[in-house]
Amino acid sequence: MRKALRGVLSLAVLIGTVSATGASAGAATAAEPAAKQSSGHTSSSESSSEDIKDRILAIPGMSLIEEKPYPGYRFFVLNYTQPVDHKHPSKGTFQQRITLLHKDTTRPTVFFTSGYNVSTNPSRSEPTQIIDGNQVSLEYRFFTPSRPAPADWSKLDIWQAASDQHRVFKALKKIYSKNWLTTGGSKGGMTATYFERFYPKDMDGVVAYVAPNDVNNKEDSAYDRFFAKVGTKECRDRLNGVQREALVRREPLEKKYKEYAAANGLTFNTVGTLDKAYEATVMDYVWAYWQYSLLADCDTIPADAPNATDQEIWDSIDGISGFSAYADQGLETYTPYYYQAGTQLGSPDIKQPWLGKLSRYGYQPPRTFVPRSIPMKFQPSAMRDVDSWVRNNARNMLYVYGENDPWGAEPFHLGRGARDSYVYTVPGGNHGSKVAGLVADEKAKATAAILRWAGVAPAAVEADPAKAKPLATFDKRLDVRDDELERDRGTLRP
Repeated sequence: MRKALRGVLSLAVLIGTVSATGASAGAATAAEPAAKQSSGHTSSSESSSEDIKDRILAIPGMSLIEEKPYPGYRFFVLNYTQPVDHKHPSKGTFQQRITLLHKDTTRPTVFFTSGYNVSTNPSRSEPTQIIDGNQVSLEYRFFTPSRPAPADWSKLDIWQAASDQHRVFKALKKIYSKNWLTTGGSKGGMTATYFERFYPKDMDGVVAYVAPNDVNNKEDSAYDRFFAKVGTKECRDRLNGVQREALVRREPLEKKYKEYAAANGLTFNTVGTLDKAYEATVMDYVWAYWQYSLLADCDTIPADAPNATDQEIWDSIDGISGFSAYADQGLETYTPYYYQAGTQLGSPDIKQPWLGKLSRYGYQPPRTFVPRSIPMKFQPSAMRDVDSWVRNNARNMLYVYGENDPWGAEPFHLGRGARDSYVYTVPGGNHGSKVAGLVADEKAKATAAILRWAGVAPAAVEADPAKAKPLATFDKRLDVRDDELERDRGTLRP
């Protein structure tokens, strides 16, 4: 199931991106000056100067982990020394991983973060392809190996993380002096927003994809309304039926789960019991389907759940939610996320009335998924502050959501104080929604805005945004972005 869905999603992203880059002859001519100076070779001004690696490593606190070859680029995996506490920089440091996809110092730069670990393989976010620029990618603090030792978890908050980005930007801006954009998807889109909120003078634009905005953590009825109408009734009934049946058959399926856990060395110390882990996985099923799948995938869901075999129910839940997700081994990597969800970001709590009284624990809170040795206290003002700031102060900010993505049920909104900022929705889109999937008019407007903010909009696009196209052609290795979507498959995480 998982493999099949990945194939569908890969095709959807590929088709959308190719259509976004397929410029007409006239548009290609208009973009030619910008495209020429970013052909993948260093410019004459850059080639006569000091090697880019030497310039980067001359930055205090920057060290090289490795360099990997990629045609037309230099790709570096780096460590950067950061203060554990930006308010008290003398009280300890840690090494934070960074990657740099270097195109040319004469090109603009995109600052990417997923909000999680950083990939150490060359890749290019959608804005980087659109502007044909450099890309700096940052691993979020406390995701290993970018974790202070010993770990003071009170120093994991959105301001400290934004300050990490600010220091990296200041260090690299001296080399990459052209315009900068920040981007990310899901928690990365949230991270880009928080960076802009705390350091609004750093970036020239923000492109935030599928970024949740849980302003009031105690009020989640928007999610219930979403699940009552998403997709079609037939698809909802199939999903609800399988989820319900998994709880009806708790005893035989938990026996299978126990065998599965023993065979794979899974333990459940953090959540407490196998029963809690089993139910958490089942409770995520409907959400995870809409987060990762498309309406067209619904024919892979058992149509008559009460008459399906135990194996069919197991396979469907495992293929979409993943039974390893809430074992200690599945949770360990994501402890920083659950900590933040339980201290600042907030987390969904949905009713799922079709389950009746079959649930023993309901939607379990983030505290359940964080070791008890780590103290947590929720700060309700954190998201209210960011939401208010975006509504009243957004400048050059673009939000892209997916129509069928549950996380978009609580999106960011723009108020009267916003300027040159936009919120667009991909029809039928899931948590992998991108600019390439927008309807033609909105796709052109979004692309034109990104080019404009980066300072590389061709004259033809300045005159007519409908002519906006990505400046770089699609690269099947750099630009296949399903890794962002696949990373979180199996658990309720943005």
